[in-house]
Amino acid sequence: MSQKIIPVIMAGGKGTRLWPLSRSSAPKQFIKVTGERTLFQLTLERVADRTIYEAPVVITNQDFRFLVAEQAREVGLDLSGILLEPVARNTAPAIAAACAFLGERFGTEAVLQLLASDHEIDAGEAYLEAIRLAHRTALSGKVVTFGITPTEPATGYGYIEAGEMLETGARAVKRFVEKPPLDKAEQMLAAGGFYWNSGIFMCRVDLLLGELKEFAPGVLEQALAAVEKAHRDLDFIRLDPKSFAASPDISIDYAVMEKTTNAAVVPSSFAWSDLGSWDAVWKLGEKDEGGNVVLGNATVINTENSLVISRSSHLAVQGLKDVAIIASEDAVYVGRLEDSQEVGKLVKHLAAAAATSSLTETHPTSYRPWGGYTSLLQGDRFQVKRLFVLPGKKLSLQRHHHRAEHWVCVKGVAEVTVGSEVKLLRENESIYIPQGELHRLHNPGKILLEMVEVQSGSYLGEDDIVRIEDEFGR
Repeated sequence: MSQKIIPVIMAGGKGTRLWPLSRSSAPKQFIKVTGERTLFQLTLERVADRTIYEAPVVITNQDFRFLVAEQAREVGLDLSGILLEPVARNTAPAIAAACAFLGERFGTEAVLQLLASDHEIDAGEAYLEAIRLAHRTALSGKVVTFGITPTEPATGYGYIEAGEMLETGARAVKRFVEKPPLDKAEQMLAAGGFYWNSGIFMCRVDLLLGELKEFAPGVLEQALAAVEKAHRDLDFIRLDPKSFAASPDISIDYAVMEKTTNAAVVPSSFAWSDLGSWDAVWKLGEKDEGGNVVLGNATVINTENSLVISRSSHLAVQGLKDVAIIASEDAVYVGRLEDSQEVGKLVKHLAAAAATSSLTETHPTSYRPWGGYTSLLQGDRFQVKRLFVLPGKKLSLQRHHHRAEHWVCVKGVAEVTVGSEVKLLRENESIYIPQGELHRLHNPGKILLEMVEVQSGSYLGEDDIVRIEDEFGR
């Protein structure tokens, strides 16, 4: 390769198709679906080879900024930048802003690769060969897409029809096909020459800027302004809210890919899934002799071809077939695998009811720049949480108007400020923070600090907090 590729990772989506594990505050790219890494972390690891890639640029929703930074830190990968979208405006404005940023940072002749943060990909030799072919084709002046060789007549994906062979070995794009009904998908597979649209593409920055100028000038104009007026906040780059919000809300497929005459496709045989449903998770999972994928606290007997995941209570499943049973800390989903594409409709129903709307928004475990917390138990005028604080991190110096707190150290050493006193708290020791008192929690050690927090008072909402000092600028 004549130059390195700059990965641009899209990580701003708030989808809930893997509910109840995913929520709007903890979407699927940031959760561990089947292993010890989140989908976002697996995406980072696919672009970790510095002989091929520059450090990636991530564009995400401002609500996820600390999740992005912390999950990148966990896998030990540096980032070239984290761009924060002030509002959701689909993929074209986000990509246009990324191009403007890359042009300033790396020059307009740089080659970018756009990746979704929530796809499952086998990054073996077939993947690397596709990357090499795509890079050659991008350098020749094409906007390159990756077309996945279909293994079934899937109706949940868009398709690409490939045209004539190009000099680089890629093929011209003849047309894009929207998500088809089953009969049309079967016809396309029988005809050959059709590929799943992976949503991954590669091209030169200057070419994409030119295509945006021709086909989506309003998007480009506002994206350039959003980057020009952006400001740095800690390790993040906040795009200008007014400019970005003024951009048309449109996908890159509609804005550019379906209009350009410079599109090429690399037919690709590597395993790929957008993990857009529990059915897709089951298809990729490691199955037992009954065809079941079982993860977490679960036992199954006389059960076939099912997906069973538990992050909380032990699930005992008997005599079922072709079902998905997913238990998070606070909710359980049960449905037929063939209906798992419809989970989004169920989530909308839950979100519309006051009694269940929080189940679609807030995950029991919330992440903060210093670590995070898990809600363990809630009752009338009390709440119990598990706090986890990263080595060297500290919470803001704060007070609460409506609640008192008891802290118990269960792992590590805590430096606790209460009023004017500072005290070291070791395992099995506790401390009381009166209502209204200034306090702060700090992990001075080299291992994760874990605390049990018992809150009591008339109001226990997260907005009952007055920050006096905060190293994260909140």
